[in-house]
This record gives sequence, structure tokens and C-alpha cells, in this order.
Amino acid sequence: LTGCATPNRNPRGHIDAHSHIWTPDIKRFPLAPGKTVTDLKPRSFTPETLIALGKTENVTRHVLISHGPYYSYNNDYLIYAAKKFPGVFAIVGAMDPALDRIPARMINNRKLGITGYRILPKNNANWLQTEAMQSMWRTGANERIAMCPLINPKHIAGLGPMCEQFPDTTVVIDHCARIDTRHETELNQLCALAKHKNVHVKISAFYAFGKKQPPYDGQIPKIKRLFEAFGPRRLMWASDCPYQLGGENTYAASIALVRDRLDFVTAEDKEWLLRRTAEKVFFI
Repeated sequence: LTGCATPNRNPRGHIDAHSHIWTPDIKRFPLAPGKTVTDLKPRSFTPETLIALGKTENVTRHVLISHGPYYSYNNDYLIYAAKKFPGVFAIVGAMDPALDRIPARMINNRKLGITGYRILPKNNANWLQTEAMQSMWRTGANERIAMCPLINPKHIAGLGPMCEQFPDTTVVIDHCARIDTRHETELNQLCALAKHKNVHVKISAFYAFGKKQPPYDGQIPKIKRLFEAFGPRRLMWASDCPYQLGGENTYAASIALVRDRLDFVTAEDKEWLLRRTAEKVFFI
């Protein structure tokens, strides 16, 4: 019976909860207005490339994240990848707030593998109070679709009221809200969000913080604080590929920080950090 399990229910292998893909095939998958192939760095980072890279570290599934700078609100390439490789990818897509019938669109997109949405302030101090955002959070609660804020430390405090208003909406905060060692107050604010049972945090993008080079031990105190606040079942590791790749910053170094260098976690904790948390949130 074990051999009959479908790929997306197979517990073997880790999950990378945050990576991007793109293709130079702009005839089939057009880029955002004003963007050309020369803007792509690297020029190509396809689902096949990501799958092969993941296998080097026993990562067998990935959460694909909308990449606004290249594709704006278009999710077609992510949907294509999820369809081509069933069970391998979940999608955190993008939703144009100017569109009508947002709940219906979210429900339809969920059938295509979009189980989360990237949301961000875009210089709007009242971004969470817009009609579109309120609709997305409400639909997310009803349909088990995660809201995934890409925010800076200054925006953390604004999430609390929204989590109070929509307690059943799953929230996954990207890259620890970009908190670095100098953001002690903001780290306290992020940990305070743990009182909301459906808030999760991605421990990710290690190349971007501290010394910006492996082994990233300077990030361990932050991860420990988050671990103590949220526990392993609401934290998930992610690479942020292909941005994690360059010089000493490798895929192996990213996962090694969580897999090998956290002396305060158990083997079961690692199962949650490296697979089970992302699985329960996105592969549903």
C-alpha cells in the first residue's frame, strides 16, 4: 500500500517553502510590461533546474512564489510548472487588487494549485484596509488559502489587527519580515504575533542578512527566538532561490543551517521545519 501513495502525499524528502522560477521563453510566457530577457538574472531558472537542485539536498517538493518584478500579477508560468510536475509544486500566486470577483477567482485558482497569495504594502500605509485585501483575507479563511506578506520590519505591527479581525486566515510571513540583528524591537513584535494560532514564519533567505555568507550562524539567535515563540509547527525553512545562489551562498549552505546547525531542535522538530509545516499549509 505504501508503494501506491500519490507523490504529493509521499512523506519522503524535504520541502523548500520559497523559490522563484522564470523562463527566457517570453513568447509563451510574456514578462511584465517594460521587462525584457536581458532583465532576467539569471537568464533562466526553470522548474527543471529547481527540481534538480533540490534533489542534491533531498528536497523533493517546492513552493513556487509569484515574482512581481518579472511577471507582475501573472501566474501562468507557475501554473504551467505545477501541471507539468504533479505533486512537486504548490503555488503562492499574485492577485491584481483591481480585478472584480476576487473570491471567485481565488476559488478557481485554488483548483490550479494556488494555495497562497503574496501580498505586500507597495508604499500604501493602509494596504491591509483596502476592500480587495479584506476580501482576500476573508476568502482565505473560508477556502484555506494562505496570505503571505512580504514586508519590512516596520510593517510587522500592522499585521496584528488583521490577525485579530481574521483569526481563521492562515498567514505566512516571508523571510522573518526581513528582520536582522539590529531589529530587536521588531523581533519582539514578530514573536508577539505567535498568540495568533494561524500565523507562521518562513526562516529563509539567509544570504541577505548578517554577514551574508555561510554558515549564517549569526541568524541562529533570531531563529531560536522565533522557535521559542512559534514552535516548530509554525516555522518553515525556505531557500529563496535563485537568489540564494551566488559565490559562497549555496543551496547546501541554506538548508544546512536548519538541518545541521540548530542545537536546540529535535529530530522531530526538524521534520516540521524542513517538511511538515510547509506541507500542512501549502500542499492541501
